Amino acid sequence: MAAFAHSAPCWVDVQLSDLEAGKRFYGGLFGWTFRAGDGMPFADALSGGRLVAALAAKKDGRMPTAWGVYFATDDIRATVAAIREHGGQIITDPVRAGRAGIVAQAADPGGAVFGLWQPEEREGFERQNKPGSFCWTEVHTRQPEKVDPFYEKVFGFRGTDLDEAGNDVSGDAEALVDFRMWSPEGSEPGPDTAVGGRSVITDAFPAEMPSYFLTYFTVADCDAAAELAGRLGGRVSAPPFDIPYGRMAVLVDDQGALFAVLQPSELLP
Repeated sequence: MAAFAHSAPCWVDVQLSDLEAGKRFYGGLFGWTFRAGDGMPFADALSGGRLVAALAAKKDGRMPTAWGVYFATDDIRATVAAIREHGGQIITDPVRAGRAGIVAQAADPGGAVFGLWQPEEREGFERQNKPGSFCWTEVHTRQPEKVDPFYEKVFGFRGTDLDEAGNDVSGDAEALVDFRMWSPEGSEPGPDTAVGGRSVITDAFPAEMPSYFLTYFTVADCDAAAELAGRLGGRVSAPPFDIPYGRMAVLVDDQGALFAVLQPSELLP
């Protein structure tokens, strides 16, 4: 497995009430196969024989049914300290996950939850940006004025603000900006280097909607994936639509976990 740069998204998993039902849904949708977690209540998901995600049985029914993203760190305790220093909260202190690595959970100042991963034997994804694998993550928040500096200070992200057409508007202070792309520290910020983003939850959504991370998976055919998700017992939250980088849809699995699919521009007919 290739090593992940500090702050790069390196893993995703979903917490489910019914693990076997989750295998049927995601196996049917993405063609994933599964490997048992050595007697543990989770299953590694593989695409083409390569690790792409994990499905986990919820330990507590009160836990949300949701996809979670993990950011790589080479010093998890230093990252935890930075999260606290810059207004975030630690939900789960660093704990060893067997010989695979060290994991922690945190929340940003707007309440969106994410994970940290300090690798040992497991780096993270073995495949991404290919059909059936992770390709993008973004936080949806109502408090960009707090969230933007948090991620920039904790992870060293450098932001690029985009308009609705996906154009860089850094030189136009009057432009309406509601989306920011994040590039790793040391890179030239912009779409070519971005590893994630930030979107704003507008007043068009219910006030009780919490901040959250949206996980994207690459698909070869967005419309077909949305239709198949419905046949597998899920539903379509946002029907397929075109964006500057391809065609996407927001879906909900048969247990209520939200995620997105993206058919990249190069895979469009």
